[in-house]
Amino acid sequence: SDQSIVATGVNGHIDSGAAAFDMEYSRWLDEQHGVMNDLRTALQAHLPDNELRVLVDSCMAHYNELFRLKSIAAKADVFHLFSGMWKTPAERCFLWMGGFRPSELLKILIPQLEPLTEQQFLGIYNLQQSSQQAEDALSQGMESLQQTLAETLATGSLSSPDGNMANYMGQMALAMGKLASLESFIHQADNLRQQTLQQMYRLLTIRQAARGFLAMGEYFTRLRALSSLWSARPRD
Repeated sequence: SDQSIVATGVNGHIDSGAAAFDMEYSRWLDEQHGVMNDLRTALQAHLPDNELRVLVDSCMAHYNELFRLKSIAAKADVFHLFSGMWKTPAERCFLWMGGFRPSELLKILIPQLEPLTEQQFLGIYNLQQSSQQAEDALSQGMESLQQTLAETLATGSLSSPDGNMANYMGQMALAMGKLASLESFIHQADNLRQQTLQQMYRLLTIRQAARGFLAMGEYFTRLRALSSLWSARPRD
């Protein structure tokens, strides 16, 4: 699979947590193809709503499984999730806090869900606005973390690094403490992604929800295909 990238650290050693996540994500992607095919077939066959609901619930559960896998991976190697090395290059261009931006995804999906009732449109618009506000708050929190981390590392003289070892180790301990909050950012961002999907599902009819999940899957499939085509392009 194009996702089975083995994560290596600076010294070339394999990070087992990152490598395990890459394998799990590759398996998740393979299963995602099956989930999307089932959904596509059901929509084309005009299955009754109760049967369609089983497939849509299964699709939501599959995304919940990805969030669970990412939660485990964040504990093992949070930098791997942030870097997006488990994604294709084209997907990494759109990466925000280790995944998709919920407000941007809603913008892409709205035209695929029409016709929407006025109440549905208002609900999705409000969801998009609240998602955007939560994203902005998380982004500001990350900027603040980066600033305090830089200030911590820059304390004292940078031009004479052979100074007091105790001060140096104290600085590093402080910096390590600040880095620990990165895991919390991934959790909050994934919670926002999960809640956005669940609330979108609640606002739609079952047939619209099926179309929405299918459109979402197809969008990410096209991004991965774009990456493959870009990698295989002829170079002069």
